[in-house]
Amino acid sequence: MFTGIDEVDWASMGHAYGSADDVPGLLRGLASADPAERESALDGIYAAVHHQGDVYDSTLACIPFLLELVASPEVQDRGAVVELLTSIGGIDLDGDELDPEDEEFEDAANYAMAAAAVAAGADVFLGLLDDPDAGVRLAAPCALAMLHGDPAQVLVLLRDRLAGEPDTEVRLALVEAVGRIALRHESLRAEAVVWLTTLLAPDRSPGLRLAALTQLARCAPGRLPDDIASTATALLRATDGPGVPSSGDGGGSGPGAAPWADDLLRTLHSALGDRVDDRIALLTGQLTSADPAQRTDAVWMCHGLIRAWRGAYDEVVRLVGAQLGDPDPLLRGAAASLLESLFGLALPAADALATRMGATDDHRALVALARLGDARALPALAEALEQPDLPRDAAFAVPYLGTRAAPLAPVLRRRLGEVALDEQLFDRAAPLLSALAGARATEALPEVLRVLRGAPARGGEWVTESALRALTAFGPAAAAAAPELRALLRSPSSSLVAAAARALWAVTGDGAAVLPALRELLAADGPDERRSAAAALGAVGPAAVDAAPALRGLLTSPERWLRMDAAVALWRVTGGAGESLPVLRTAWEENRYGRVEIAECLAEMGPAAAPAVPLLRAELSRPRRHNVLDGGSGSHDIEQDERLLSLCRAALASGTD
Repeated sequence: MFTGIDEVDWASMGHAYGSADDVPGLLRGLASADPAERESALDGIYAAVHHQGDVYDSTLACIPFLLELVASPEVQDRGAVVELLTSIGGIDLDGDELDPEDEEFEDAANYAMAAAAVAAGADVFLGLLDDPDAGVRLAAPCALAMLHGDPAQVLVLLRDRLAGEPDTEVRLALVEAVGRIALRHESLRAEAVVWLTTLLAPDRSPGLRLAALTQLARCAPGRLPDDIASTATALLRATDGPGVPSSGDGGGSGPGAAPWADDLLRTLHSALGDRVDDRIALLTGQLTSADPAQRTDAVWMCHGLIRAWRGAYDEVVRLVGAQLGDPDPLLRGAAASLLESLFGLALPAADALATRMGATDDHRALVALARLGDARALPALAEALEQPDLPRDAAFAVPYLGTRAAPLAPVLRRRLGEVALDEQLFDRAAPLLSALAGARATEALPEVLRVLRGAPARGGEWVTESALRALTAFGPAAAAAAPELRALLRSPSSSLVAAAARALWAVTGDGAAVLPALRELLAADGPDERRSAAAALGAVGPAAVDAAPALRGLLTSPERWLRMDAAVALWRVTGGAGESLPVLRTAWEENRYGRVEIAECLAEMGPAAAPAVPLLRAELSRPRRHNVLDGGSGSHDIEQDERLLSLCRAALASGTD
C-alpha cells in the first residue's frame, strides 16, 4: 500500500495551511490500526487538504492513494474514505465554461480534474455494495450515483442490491442513490421513477415507502399522492421504533422514531419546495407526534419553512407554543427560539408564552411575548431590566409595546442614568435609548440629554444618533434639547446633521434652521449624505417643498438607492405622485430590498398609486419571502417581509385598487 507515496514532491504542494509535506503522514494515518489515529488523520485531511470543500494540488495528489485505501479490505473505516472521495470528486460545475482569465479559473480547474480523477477510479466502488462492513455499504451508493461513468449500470446494481441488503440505513441509501441518478441523468429518470413507485406498495415497509416518497418528491413530484402530507405522516408514525428491519425493508415498532426519519423528512420538506400547504400539513402531523424528539425536529424544520416561505401558519404556531410546556428542555428551547424569531406571526402562541412567563424566566419566550406588544410581558421585562448585565434583546423588544411600556420608564431612566460616559457607552446605552423612544417616555429627557452631551469622541457618533432618535420620538416635549440640536447641525458628520435636523424639526418645527442644513447636505458629493438628507426632507414633508427641484435632479442618479429615496421624499414634500411613481415602480423591480419603504409610500399615495397595483398584487401572490437569501438570513427578515405584505394590502385598500 502507498506505493510511490515518498516519490511525490509533497513539499512543493500546498493546502489550506501551507506546505503539504504533512500529507503522507495523514494518508498513512487513515490506514492505522488505532481508531483514534484514523479519526485524527481524517480530521486533518478535511481541515487542510479538503478545507471547506476546496481542492488543492495536494488534494489531487491524494486521490490515487485514497482509492487504494478503499480497495484494501484490511483497512478499517473505509466508509469514511469513500465519503471523502465523494466530496472531493463530487463538485458539479454545471457545465460552466472555464475562462483562463477568470480569477477562479485555477480553483475550477482543480475541481474538474478532481472529478475526472475520482471518476477514473470509480470502478473500485462497484465491489463495495456487498462489502462486509455496513459503513462501507452505506457510503458506496452515493459514491456510485455521483461519480461512476456508467449510471445505467449503477442503476441496475443499486436496484438488484436492495433485495439482499439486510441493513435498514443502507437500504435507504440505495433508494436515495437511485433518486440521485434520476435527478442527474434525464435519460434514466423514467426508469428510476417506475422503480421508486413500486416501493410505495403496501407490502413494503413504512421506512422504505417513506424513502421512496421522498425521492419521488425530488425527481418526479407529479407522481406523488394527492394526500402527500397525511401519507408521509402515517408512514413516519409507522416507523416508530429502533429501526429494526421488518420483512427486510426497514422500520419497526417501539418507542421513538427511527434515527434516520429526521433526514428523510428534511429531504422531503426541501423537495416539496413551494408546496407550502403540504409542508404545513406535514409539520402539523410531526408536531402532534407522541415522540418529543420528533416534535423537536419539527420545530427546527419550522424555522426553515417560515423563514423562506409565506403561508397560513396559525395552527403550526399554536402547536409550537404548546411545546413550551413540555418537560423536555431541548423541545422547550427550540420552541422558544422559533417564536422569538416570528414577531407578529407568534400571536397564536401568545397565551402559551404568557403562561411560560408565570412559570419560568425563559428569556427567549419573554422577548417573543414582548415583540407581540403583549402587556403580560411587563412584569418579567421589569425584572430582566434590573439585571446587572442588561439583556440587550429584552430592552430592544420594549418598543413593540409602545406606550404600554410606560411602567418600565423608571427602571429604564435609572439604568440610563447609571451608564458610564466612556467608550462602551453605545453598547450600554443604545438598547435603553431605543426602549425609552419606543415607550415615548418623555420624562427621561434629562437622562437622554446627559448621554447626548457626554458622548465620547471615540464611538460617540453612534450613541449620539441613538439619543437623537429618542428626542425625535419625544417631539415637542424635548424642547430643552433645542440648543444641542442646533449645534449638531454644524457637525462634520453628515449622518449626525441629518439626524439632528429630523430631531429639531420634530421638537421645534423650526424649518428656518433645519432646511438650509438639509439642502446643503443634499448637494454633497457622496450618495450616503444625499440619501440621509432626502430621508430627512421627507420627514419634514410639505414644509420642505423648496427642496423639490434638488430632489427631482436625483431621480436620474446612477445610485439606485438614492433614486428611490429621492422619489419617496419628493412625494412627501410635494404630494404629487406623477414624477415619483415611475421611479418607484422601477425601483421595485430592480431592488427587492427597498420594497418595504416603497410599499409604505404607495400606501400613503392612495388612489394616485393605481399604476402600481399589478406590482402589489404580484407581491401578495408570491409564496417566497422577498428578502430570502440562500445560505443565510437576518434576525428581522420574517418581520420585514410580513410588514411588506401588510403594507401591500394597505395600499390596495387605500383606494389604489
